Amino acid sequence: MDSLKSDDLVIRVDRTVPACLRLDWTGRSNSRDPSQAIGPFFNQMLAEAGPRGAVIDMHFEALEHFNSSTIATLIHLINLSSKAAVALRIHYDGELKWQALSFDALKRAVQSFGGGEKPRVEFFSAQAPAQSR
Repeated sequence: MDSLKSDDLVIRVDRTVPACLRLDWTGRSNSRDPSQAIGPFFNQMLAEAGPRGAVIDMHFEALEHFNSSTIATLIHLINLSSKAAVALRIHYDGELKWQALSFDALKRAVQSFGGGEKPRVEFFSAQAPAQSR
């Protein structure tokens, strides 16, 4: 699978780095239940990354918006990746206030997971070059 298109959301897959699956999220995630489309897509990415020992890099810097249902879906995806023993790296634009607030909340939610293994997830706040803003 090379990409996912669901309403206004597009997730593109880049396999150019052997030990990494890069997922670039663009557009807007406005669905009331984004897990219906994103869940099966992400399961396929986990099935591909797991046997290869690849990391999944999710890039949100170009995403224009996501709703609270998407945050719930992301928490579920983090849990799935932990169970599959696939590390996640989440990249976002910390200069965009809505992304900074959303991903700070997501980080806190992940840190509060109780019991068992903690998810293998890292968060990276990246700033886009000034001329591209």
